[in-house]
Amino acid sequence: MQIHGLNKTTLLDYPGVVASVVFTGLCNFRCPFCHNADLVLNPGSQPIISEEAVFEHLDRRKGIVKGVCITGGEPTLQADLKDFIIKLKERDLLVKLDTNGYRPQVIEALLEEGIIDYIAMDIKSSPERYSEAAGIVADTDIIRQSIDIIMNSGIDYEFRTTVVRELHDADTFLKIGELISGADKYYLQAYIDSDRVISPGFSSYSAEELEVFRGLMREKVKIVDIRGI
Repeated sequence: MQIHGLNKTTLLDYPGVVASVVFTGLCNFRCPFCHNADLVLNPGSQPIISEEAVFEHLDRRKGIVKGVCITGGEPTLQADLKDFIIKLKERDLLVKLDTNGYRPQVIEALLEEGIIDYIAMDIKSSPERYSEAAGIVADTDIIRQSIDIIMNSGIDYEFRTTVVRELHDADTFLKIGELISGADKYYLQAYIDSDRVISPGFSSYSAEELEVFRGLMREKVKIVDIRGI
C-alpha cells in the first residue's frame, strides 16, 4: 500500500482507543481547505513508508497500541487496502477508516468482509455546494449512497465537516442535517489555516458561531460536538 506517513501513537484520531495513524497517498477530491496538500497533489514527492516498517512498529507496541486509523489522501483508492486491513486484523487490532465516501463500493465490500470497526466519513457541504467544497464536480448521489451504507452498517461511525467561513453557513448545516438525518454522531471541525493547505487564505468561525451550527444539527443527529477549539 502507498503509505506516506505514520503517526505512531495518538489518543485523538480513534475515539477511546490508543492508536497509530497511517497516511496514504492519492485523493479523488481537491478540497481547497485540505491540510494534506502534498499527499493529494504530489504524493510521489513524499517519502514512502513500507508496510513492513508499519507492522514492525505495531508488533513492538503490541498491548499498547490497540487500533489503527487509516487516512489520507483517500484510502479507498488503494488497490491493496483490503489486504493491508486483513494483516491488521490478524494482529487483533481495531481498524478505523477515514473516507470521503466517494467509493461506496469499496466501503461496502470492506464492511461485508467484517474487517472494519469504525468509519469516519467527511461530509464536505450541503448537496448544493458539495462540488465547491470538494474541489471537483461531485455526484452527490454517490455521497448519499455511502451515507446510507455507513448508517446501516451496524458498526461505530461518525460524520464530520471541516467548517470554513467562506464555504459554509447556517443554510449549509440545515441541509447537511437533512442529508444525515438520524445519524449517530456528527462533528463540526474548526478550520485552521496554514501554508500546508491546498488554497491558503480561508478563515474559521468563532466558537460561539460554531455552537449555533451545532444547535441546528442537534435537531437531526443524536450526538453533535465541536472539535478543534
